[in-house]
Amino acid sequence: MHPPEHARVLAFMAHPDDAEVLCGGTLARLAELGWEVHVATLTPGDCGTTTQTPWDISATRTGEARQAAALIGARYHCLDERDIYVVYDKPTIRKSIDLLREIAPSLVLTHAAKDYMMDHEMASLLARAASFAYAAPNASTVPVRAGARVPHLYYADPVEGIDPLGQRVQPTTWVDVSAHLEKKLQMLAAHASQREWLRAHHGMDEYLDAVRRFATARGDEIGAVAAEAFVQHRGHGYPRDDLLAKLFPLTSAGAAR
Repeated sequence: MHPPEHARVLAFMAHPDDAEVLCGGTLARLAELGWEVHVATLTPGDCGTTTQTPWDISATRTGEARQAAALIGARYHCLDERDIYVVYDKPTIRKSIDLLREIAPSLVLTHAAKDYMMDHEMASLLARAASFAYAAPNASTVPVRAGARVPHLYYADPVEGIDPLGQRVQPTTWVDVSAHLEKKLQMLAAHASQREWLRAHHGMDEYLDAVRRFATARGDEIGAVAAEAFVQHRGHGYPRDDLLAKLFPLTSAGAAR
């Protein structure tokens, strides 16, 4: 399938490595189709260490995020908020809208609306607000690109596929990433600062192994080696056709059960 006009996807996440964990395989598949891929994080990951200063770890982690994005030809953006302090307020909404004005995505992937940490939930709210409003002419002084419109919006799985009350999330959409699982893990491995810290802490390569296990579990649900799952936002004003399902139709062997 040829990419549509304005085929730009934005993974709008809280922290460096969130996109790779939650939707890296889907981003790799979109890049393979010719889509322009963008990865954005609200923060530079300044609390992702027990030994470094906020400035040093931020420089390290944003560098790792750029390296990971480059593996699929994607561009990385950071809105430079602070870990744990991501909030839904006017300045951060404006930053989010301005970023979407710059990119004009036709597809946005973000965190689940309910997740284990509030940075993720705030990122989800900001993605929802900005995706709905960014194309309105008066929403920002940043010039709006031709063809800007309310994009398809999908929420990626929360970590472990469970909400904060421990309930399993039921996806609307699965993307088979069997052939892209190693690329997803390669992207994740670019975040060496996080991988090494967890490897030292757990005594095993849990960083990659946990992601592999969950992708395999989602794959089992559709009869595939590995999958990523999403819930589509279908509220008023948003496209309701399942774009990801159209782009990546499941085979008869990979039909969701």
